[in-house]
Amino acid sequence: MNPYLFTTPRLGFRTWQAFDLDDFAAINADREVMRFFQKPLSREETQAMIDRMLRLFEEKGYCYFAVDQLETKELIGTIGLGWKTFEADFTPCVDIGWRIGKKWWNQGLTTEGALACLDFAKQKGIREVLSMASTGNTASIQVMKKIGMSYWKEFFHSELSNFPDIQRCSLYRINF
Repeated sequence: MNPYLFTTPRLGFRTWQAFDLDDFAAINADREVMRFFQKPLSREETQAMIDRMLRLFEEKGYCYFAVDQLETKELIGTIGLGWKTFEADFTPCVDIGWRIGKKWWNQGLTTEGALACLDFAKQKGIREVLSMASTGNTASIQVMKKIGMSYWKEFFHSELSNFPDIQRCSLYRINF
């Protein structure tokens, strides 16, 4: 049985499974991967994130998916769609986001996966997708540009008020 909801030439997108915890916890514990987040996540925090994604998939039919490299079947991280409700003048909204392990950086995998997720969003009838990153996160901002998103504005993320180094964010969007 095919475990994937959709694929690209190199990636498979699926819902989260219990066996993903160790690999995803290792990615979330990496300080370099988590540089533009509040902090690295513990195993328990990673499990809570997986649980949130499973609930979101049940409710909305999308989430930040578990993403495997098809050739090796290794979990590379997550790429997918989220539902943002934090306090801002553009929420609630659907956003696209990603977090992949360093081993898979600079291979075009995030761009390839994000384009597939935008196609998935279109198929779901979603009319607009936003993406946000700390203004210093140039790698993620480059992906936003590569997938056809347009710069909208900068904002101060309400959930990052205790993290001034990453609170100022760039917001991009695409409409279908």
